[in-house]
Amino acid sequence: MQAMQPQESQLWSLLESVLGAGKTQALFQMIEVPTAALVPVKPNVSRLVLAQAMNMTLFDKNLQAVPEGKAYVDDKVARGGKVVFDHGALRTVLMADMGQLPAGELAFKRVLEPLGFAVAGVYPLPKLRMTGRAYAHLDAPEEIAQFFVSELHVDQFTPAFQAAVGRVVGQSADPLTADDVQLLARLQAEHALPTMEAVRLLPKLVGCFDVQHPLPALADYETILAESAEMAWITTEGNCFNHATDHVPDVFALTEEQAALGRSIKPQVEVSSDGTVRQTAFRAAQVQRRFVGPQGEIVEKTVPGSFYEFITRDRIVDAQSGETRLDLRFDSGNAQGIFKMTAAMC
Repeated sequence: MQAMQPQESQLWSLLESVLGAGKTQALFQMIEVPTAALVPVKPNVSRLVLAQAMNMTLFDKNLQAVPEGKAYVDDKVARGGKVVFDHGALRTVLMADMGQLPAGELAFKRVLEPLGFAVAGVYPLPKLRMTGRAYAHLDAPEEIAQFFVSELHVDQFTPAFQAAVGRVVGQSADPLTADDVQLLARLQAEHALPTMEAVRLLPKLVGCFDVQHPLPALADYETILAESAEMAWITTEGNCFNHATDHVPDVFALTEEQAALGRSIKPQVEVSSDGTVRQTAFRAAQVQRRFVGPQGEIVEKTVPGSFYEFITRDRIVDAQSGETRLDLRFDSGNAQGIFKMTAAMC
């Protein structure tokens, strides 16, 4: 049986309806698309196809924010290669009053679960006073990129820090309307949506990965930065992808290659406690962000933005089934090392 041409797939049609023909073609050229996501056009769009469309759109959004990541991907495509999108990561704030936005991971649980993702692991990040959760796709866990969603525990910091965070995120908006929430409920119940509703929902899903709070005060940013580089990052970047990740065969060799090109690759590879997961990254892009000054004036400051990561995963034997599978786990030590890529002085 002849393999389906990507241009004939429902995924291509969905992305083209939202992003246009040129952007869709570029995404298919740069990302290795899972076979499971290449299905014929049907009246309904499955949760898997919608999840893959969202992931590809978010990957592109990350590349636009990280020049070194884009240069790396451009090089790879020029050599005839493609990115194997392993996971993306985002940060959330766990506190009582987030304005209209659900607190912490709940802001994304309500999106990811209807799309077919479920928590596959919980990772304490005690040095950062955060907790990470890995969301893997139930229908194709080894093919669909995972999400690493972290929560910052505001109550573990000083009262001054808590007050500053409250002023920053206390008026957060909810990017999802009541109609969007109803579509997600239908998607969760039926595992698919009619095409036009999927087209309408996709940009709203992508919009969740953004800044939802008003422009922060510079004084609050400086108070927050003194205690948590991670919350300082959230103050300017919100719930954006802080990184997207390429699954590569040998992260050590890649580190040497990218260093030789003069790119800001982290020289030390993070290795999991059992040695099966190895990670490194480019340093965060430096970006200009606006703040409200002491007299109400707008001031600009250079701060760390998003970054681009690389990971190598071994195949392991499943203890229960005896089958060999890709090690999709994360590692708390690795994660805390990678988080340093968005520190102000990295």
